[in-house]
Amino acid sequence: MKTRRLTKKEMWIFAIGQLGWSILSGIISAWLVAFYLPTKDKTNPVYFSDTTLNFYTLITPGLIIGGFLTILGLITALCRVWDAVSDPLVANLSDNSKNPKGRRFPFMKFAAIPFAVVTILIFICPSLISGGTEPTGWNVAWVAVMLVLFYTFMTIYCTPYNALISEFGKTQEDRMNISTYISLTFFAGTLIAYLPFVFSGIVRGFGVGYYWSYVICFIPLVIIACVSMLIPTLLLKETDFVEPKPAGTNAFKSLTTTFKNKNFLVFSGSDVMYFIGLTLFQTGLPFFVKVTMGLDESWTMYLLGGMTVLSAAFYPVVSKLVSKWGKKKLVIAGFLGLAVAYVLAALAYPITHNENSALSYLVGFGVVVIAAFPMALLGIIPQSIVADVAEQDSIVTGEKREGMFFAARTFAMKLGQSIAMLVFTSLAVIGADHVDTASNDISAHHIGVTIVAIVAVVFCLLGAAILFFYNEKKVMKTIADHQLEEGLITEAEEKELVGEEEAVDAPAEEATEVEEAKEEVTEE
Repeated sequence: MKTRRLTKKEMWIFAIGQLGWSILSGIISAWLVAFYLPTKDKTNPVYFSDTTLNFYTLITPGLIIGGFLTILGLITALCRVWDAVSDPLVANLSDNSKNPKGRRFPFMKFAAIPFAVVTILIFICPSLISGGTEPTGWNVAWVAVMLVLFYTFMTIYCTPYNALISEFGKTQEDRMNISTYISLTFFAGTLIAYLPFVFSGIVRGFGVGYYWSYVICFIPLVIIACVSMLIPTLLLKETDFVEPKPAGTNAFKSLTTTFKNKNFLVFSGSDVMYFIGLTLFQTGLPFFVKVTMGLDESWTMYLLGGMTVLSAAFYPVVSKLVSKWGKKKLVIAGFLGLAVAYVLAALAYPITHNENSALSYLVGFGVVVIAAFPMALLGIIPQSIVADVAEQDSIVTGEKREGMFFAARTFAMKLGQSIAMLVFTSLAVIGADHVDTASNDISAHHIGVTIVAIVAVVFCLLGAAILFFYNEKKVMKTIADHQLEEGLITEAEEKELVGEEEAVDAPAEEATEVEEAKEEVTEE
């Protein structure tokens, strides 16, 4: 069956799917904590006025689990237990699918609508429907069940979607283009998820309560997300670009084989650190803005928008830098740059003292400017690295298990988000005025938020340190040799991919290693 490469227009159509699911993911990252652990500001009636805005706490936010965990943090952590099961199962089902319409699109089409519906249901807990004003166990149970469903449908959509990055990216150029486009739509989706910071106040102007004002703002975003997720499945035909060939392996064997790949293990460890840092930025930004900088919450949207635009401006540069410096060095640079942005965020309160002043805006813009380029690097390159490792593994083992590799990355993303939520909800309340840690009056405090920024610096440095052990030259050499053998690239392009010295002759021991790996697969 003859397949073809995607045109750039078709790559953009594919990238719209990322816009959809990143809106939904962004809503959870930006709003789950802010919605159920709202920041109080008694000088501003927007945040604290029972009579005007029907403001109250839906879930007890105190450190009531062992004195250091919140209910919300525990719920998100337990969701990872289910993910540990669902991610490889969905990946294996997708890899082994015999659907004549393709291995990936049918899963994406099935998941899109329920994924969107569950996202909005997370925020419509029983107390909002009944009009209750006290936190209840029903609210906790509702959020727990809805989050499990959210991450399940997220897995069913995202794991096949991400596997297509490797399958659609038939060349390094295609891979970098696809990674660039979906990174742009990812940041656009994340930006869209912050729109309620601007429009919820307008909705409240019509007499709508505090929580419902946000739910009303979420609804159109969820509709946009759902349509966006369906667009690639409706406008593209998967089998035009990828041969629907089942992998032919069971879930357990596929998973264990995937994690036997040392380079993937190293990358996964680093990737978890990246998603912790990214989620801490997304979740913490509203709190940095309000609690440590003293700015109005609407500035969350403005600062994130500025960072997104500035980051996008760097995208054309990233591809050129990759060809010169390689992916590994640039991702490490991204981690270090993000760490610097967090250092400034940690200094926000000592500099501004939570007073709305010129210094507050200067610190906010400083964080945005410093974080923009690292976000561009970390937004584009890691997806391409996973595709590289998956392709190298398929060359060595003879098995096409892209779904399993990207399932592992989806799990890394959700694990990182979960750890970040756990860290943020546990640390952000440190320094709260009330001694009773189970009190409903506890909310984020500038001491806790500053500690969060310091912890984020540590995670970023860990991510950079772990990635030092990734053997990029070996991965790219295997791919380049195979593509040269298949006539997909020229010798000049091979030298560009792996460098002059490595491209001259494949080391004898590396060739032997590939052959031995193939023999092992044949024997099994």
